Amino acid sequence: MAELQLIYFADPMCSWCWGFAPVIGAIEEAFGADLPIRLVMGGLRPGTTTPMSDAAREELRGHWQAVTKASGQPFGPAALGQSGFVYDTDPAARAVVAMRRLAPASATAFLARLQAAFYVEGEDVTDPRALTALAADFGVDAEAFSSALQDDAVRQETWRDYAISRNAGVTGFPTLILGPGPDGAYIPITRGFSPAAVVLASITRTLGAVAA
Repeated sequence: MAELQLIYFADPMCSWCWGFAPVIGAIEEAFGADLPIRLVMGGLRPGTTTPMSDAAREELRGHWQAVTKASGQPFGPAALGQSGFVYDTDPAARAVVAMRRLAPASATAFLARLQAAFYVEGEDVTDPRALTALAADFGVDAEAFSSALQDDAVRQETWRDYAISRNAGVTGFPTLILGPGPDGAYIPITRGFSPAAVVLASITRTLGAVAA
């Protein structure tokens, strides 16, 4: 049977995925290399070109309050503060794919760092310069990372991720599945946010069922 893994469908600019970041950390702490996590970018709003309206900003901030209430994750006042901000999720997703290529062991940590930079520190993670600076903190060569962000192969791989997400029937993020089972199928762990205790218990139960 193929090696078991978790597939995590996420988006760097999905607030509920930011809420889920500590859960991913808890999974890595509990299972480590025995249960690797494969990141798949979901494609929340790729290719958006229209600046956010004031009404859209306020609606989004309301969602963020719900994320904080459920997860405890903070949001800073500077997020969405830029005038004319365009909520295009593709550059940040492409940055995660680039990190996945250049330093795969750092991919989940880099995802969490992007989320903190955007939601807490108010950085513009649609800006390739900001993305490259964040990648450099992980020891990735800045020139190589900047080049990867513009590479057509990385762009295509990112959009393949979006297609994989759609074809898997993923309609919201975070989504976490485990497999492959004996029949090759993947088993849902959570569709949407769940706290760490619930997710860890679900993984443990599923691993037991697969082993049996």
